[in-house]
Amino acid sequence: MSARKGFFTDTSVCIGCKACEVACKEWNAVPEDGMELTGHSYDNSVGLGASTWRHVAFIEKPAKPSVPDVAPSEVDLGMPSMTLPGAQTTESAGVPFEWLMSSDVCKHCTHAACLDVCPTGALFRTEFGTVVVQNDICNGCGYCVPACPYGVIDRRTGPADDPAVGLAQKCTLCYDRLGVGMEPACAKACPTDSIQFGDLDELRVRAAGRVDQLVEAGKPNAQLYGHDPHDGVGGTGAFFLLLDRPEVYGLPPDPVVTTKHLPQMWKQAGLAAATLLAGAIAAFAGRP
Repeated sequence: MSARKGFFTDTSVCIGCKACEVACKEWNAVPEDGMELTGHSYDNSVGLGASTWRHVAFIEKPAKPSVPDVAPSEVDLGMPSMTLPGAQTTESAGVPFEWLMSSDVCKHCTHAACLDVCPTGALFRTEFGTVVVQNDICNGCGYCVPACPYGVIDRRTGPADDPAVGLAQKCTLCYDRLGVGMEPACAKACPTDSIQFGDLDELRVRAAGRVDQLVEAGKPNAQLYGHDPHDGVGGTGAFFLLLDRPEVYGLPPDPVVTTKHLPQMWKQAGLAAATLLAGAIAAFAGRP
């Protein structure tokens, strides 16, 4: 088996260009999912889904005010003036904010709940350690949709002439490209190397070094997300460097594979069935 492949997304250098979204759609023939702005900043796709395998999030957050090194030369004494109270008199008087941008994608979990619950085997683990849907085997049952702790996978609803309508769809990490030695389309198109593709172990080492650089540069909240093989999903094949808490990016802070207790549940169900069967046998055995 080949070394496990994956993505390391460094959000600190993401410029929100959406080249990854476009490249993903073009290569994988993913239909468009709306060309109108949603009102959620510069966003027309909101989140991941059956027709959005890459999603660039634009997060606006208030910037922390900087403390001046010296006392200001002018002090507002509240004296009458020619401007209305609260009126903006200079360009710098606006509310300061900062951008957080991140290109989200399927995490290709080590312990993938979508794969666990698939009744037909349509979802499978490739030789690269990624999780892929086989359209010709998927029956559209949708069991995988609520199983994903990240809300990534979904069934495609349109357009009507699309052959994948009704089937579960998500990122394949460009399985067809990997098979011929090419990198995924999104990583190839990224102009800033925010999306990096390679051997997962090598990417984790590189990411740890990048976090140290950012902390030294004055970004104390820089952290890795999804890199830990001991987390609730066993680590992910697509992990991220974030500049704030995961919740700010719309990511669950402590994801857990939803099938974690499935073996215990089946054991309890089997025990209950055996108890009922034993009771029925005992009841009929006592009759003359």
